[in-house]
Amino acid sequence: MASIKSVTREIFIVGLVLFFSTTACVHAQSKGEKWTDLFDGKTLKGWKTAGGKAPYTVENGVIVGTMVKGTPNSFLLTERDYGDFILELEVKLEGTETNSGVQTRSHINEKGQVYGRQVEIDPTARSWSGGIYDESRRLWLYPVDLNEKAKTAYKVEDYNHIRIEAIGDETKTWLNGVPVTYLIDTLDPKGFIALQVHGIPDYLAGKKVYFKNIRIQTQDLKPRSFPEDVYIVNLKPNHLSRAEKKAGYELLFNGKNADGWRSVRSSDFPDKGWEINNGQISVLKSDGAESTNGGDIVTKKQYKTFDFSFEFKLSPGANSGVKYFVTLQEQTSGSAIGLEYQILDDQLHPDAKEGLDGNRTLASLYDLITANKTTRGLKPIGSWNRGRIVVSADGQVTHYLNGFKVLSYIRGSKEYKDLVALSKYKNWERFGEAEEGHILLQDHGDHVSFRNIKIKELN
Repeated sequence: MASIKSVTREIFIVGLVLFFSTTACVHAQSKGEKWTDLFDGKTLKGWKTAGGKAPYTVENGVIVGTMVKGTPNSFLLTERDYGDFILELEVKLEGTETNSGVQTRSHINEKGQVYGRQVEIDPTARSWSGGIYDESRRLWLYPVDLNEKAKTAYKVEDYNHIRIEAIGDETKTWLNGVPVTYLIDTLDPKGFIALQVHGIPDYLAGKKVYFKNIRIQTQDLKPRSFPEDVYIVNLKPNHLSRAEKKAGYELLFNGKNADGWRSVRSSDFPDKGWEINNGQISVLKSDGAESTNGGDIVTKKQYKTFDFSFEFKLSPGANSGVKYFVTLQEQTSGSAIGLEYQILDDQLHPDAKEGLDGNRTLASLYDLITANKTTRGLKPIGSWNRGRIVVSADGQVTHYLNGFKVLSYIRGSKEYKDLVALSKYKNWERFGEAEEGHILLQDHGDHVSFRNIKIKELN
């Protein structure tokens, strides 16, 4: 016969289980969430394979993908397409050199390749899990360099919880509850969902990736709140989303006229040398020299600390630049003076070989600091590239190219002053250290277009 103490203990435990079970049910019902399992825990019913030959099996209620040498990226994809949805799942990768991802609203091209937006699962040192990559198409859309606070969220050799909201033109991701990416993109309003086993070098053969607890909502979607300080990549030209407006961003070019801009030579916009057409503001080709045609243009307003982003498109062999902290007080016969985010065709323009150690190449701080670029961070000449410059109150300045962080420095620091002393700016007193200044688009005599120019003033 059980003792009174043991019976009492059992009743207490049963009571706790009932309490927490009831609480969980009430919590789920109060949210009104209607989840559907995409994986039944036993079979791959509702899924099919595409791409490479890596096998997918079911083991102990988990989908297991095994990495195979000599095969390209392999995918297990849903047999049906999805439009708007909220998807949650758990993923674990073996090792720290492997890779995986979750395809959203994706498709298969005429070559049999899976393409579309992929939520990255990345255990490597760069820590880009939760970022968004466009598989077999546009490549990186949201590297996690844009949200460095999220880089510590991934758990190595453990299950990681991923939440993906794809609602309308917006995709948001969370990793283990940490907000990671916010992307606005008009391509692919619907498509399949897929689980990836990445192609590998031979020595990683046999490594596994595990997927479980895969569930989806497609009705009565209630998006989760997202922090205002996480940068939004908005691929809609000259557009501010409601979230961007709430966060304090404003357009510096509305896609229609030159409101907010003027010539460096007068209070008016240049009457030649610049063109506004098709939602773009373009400096026209002349003689390839600095400021000899329409001349540089600057914002009418001056800025102190800011998050400034823009898209630019180079013609072959072109040279231009975006300058900041431009005071217009310096006397110069060429372009106005200021810190410059270099815009250049590195392959065809000779300036790429000038300066020191490449400090006049694309996205560099011109003649001072070389951009640390990779080829994967570059879009071809004639395509739109995305630049970003962030200036914080402590003097730190960061350049980004297509979401990749390419350099950072502190204005006015000893290291900065030492670089200026070796540069073409050595004779300008306190170069680049003004408290505030205009933002400038450069006329260097080559055809270069800009759009999606926006700014947020920082405290």
